[in-house]
Amino acid sequence: MTSPKITQDEQTALFETLKKRFEKFPERHENIEWSAVEDQLNLNQDKLWSLNEMEKTEGEPDVIGFEDGQYIFVDCSKESPKGRRSVCYDRAALDARKKHKPANSAMDMANEMNVSMLTEEQYRHLQTLGEFDKKSSSWVATPEKIRNLGGALFCDFRYDTVFTYHNGADSYYAARGFRSILKV
Repeated sequence: MTSPKITQDEQTALFETLKKRFEKFPERHENIEWSAVEDQLNLNQDKLWSLNEMEKTEGEPDVIGFEDGQYIFVDCSKESPKGRRSVCYDRAALDARKKHKPANSAMDMANEMNVSMLTEEQYRHLQTLGEFDKKSSSWVATPEKIRNLGGALFCDFRYDTVFTYHNGADSYYAARGFRSILKV
């Protein structure tokens, strides 16, 4: 299967947006140069569509690290991305709902975008780079043991602290979405 592509105009706009954000928040990526990130993006054209989807759904992706030869992009919007809210956790939870089904699930959206949902550990690391989800919350990748029992985890930032909670995986709220991670 061929990865979806973005147009040259979309790529130009995406690179401009990413560069501006990169320059605005240097504390997120100390010792990383934009020119190196741009070179890596140009070498990995297949990842641009996913990065553009992160942007289109208001995730405001930014580089937060470099690991194993790859730059790590994570949604850095102040609140859970607006274009990915009001979703239950996964397809099984969506299928289990009998009434008032949401339009989609977080895991399905992540798979469609070719990205991963943040783990609790990754979410906690993100919070060391700023304050996120002070009014919203974000689903995080849930351990299989919890998911098999019908639950799912989400996190937020309240009282100067990162909290991890549980909910039924089939629940959904207007202020809950998910944050994604993409390695390029």
